[in-house]
Amino acid sequence: MQVTVFEQEHFQGKCLEFTSECCNIHDCGLDNIRSIRVESGAWVGFEHHDFQGQQFILERGEYPNWDAYSGSLAYHTERFMSFRPIYCASHQSSHMMIFERENFMGRCTNLCDDYPSLQAMGWSMPEVGSMHVQSGAFVCYEYPGYRGQQYIMECERHSGDYQCWKNWGSHCQTPKIQSIRRIRH
Repeated sequence: MQVTVFEQEHFQGKCLEFTSECCNIHDCGLDNIRSIRVESGAWVGFEHHDFQGQQFILERGEYPNWDAYSGSLAYHTERFMSFRPIYCASHQSSHMMIFERENFMGRCTNLCDDYPSLQAMGWSMPEVGSMHVQSGAFVCYEYPGYRGQQYIMECERHSGDYQCWKNWGSHCQTPKIQSIRRIRH
């Protein structure tokens, strides 16, 4: 796993290479991250230090500016202060269950593929109350077509159990999930 981060857009300015997590980019001598090159592995970036705030999925490839990795967010804080690898993204298969309500209650559906629209696959509501990731890793999006807020769900975090939508990340303010895709590298 390797990622190179740059202080300026389009891979300019001071740069640093990482093969493991960074909990605060300031401690490494950078003010902010404006562009990213993921050499290998899958990573999750965070708006604030200590893996807090909005999450950004970073798979192998180049991200020359904010729009390339922000997932078309409605607001633009343009901050990227910490990141870590997603280890369980290397699983051969990915499998999760989503539930209507918190604590794994109500109607449930098994997922093992990419779903650009949960409604189109038969999920009748725009919310998901809880999730259980049995293998692999997924990124869930607030809107259809993989847009909006991003939430990284991993089998190795919380033992794959996300009993309540408030466990999806420190920035989560709503249980709205309308598209989901597997994380691969």
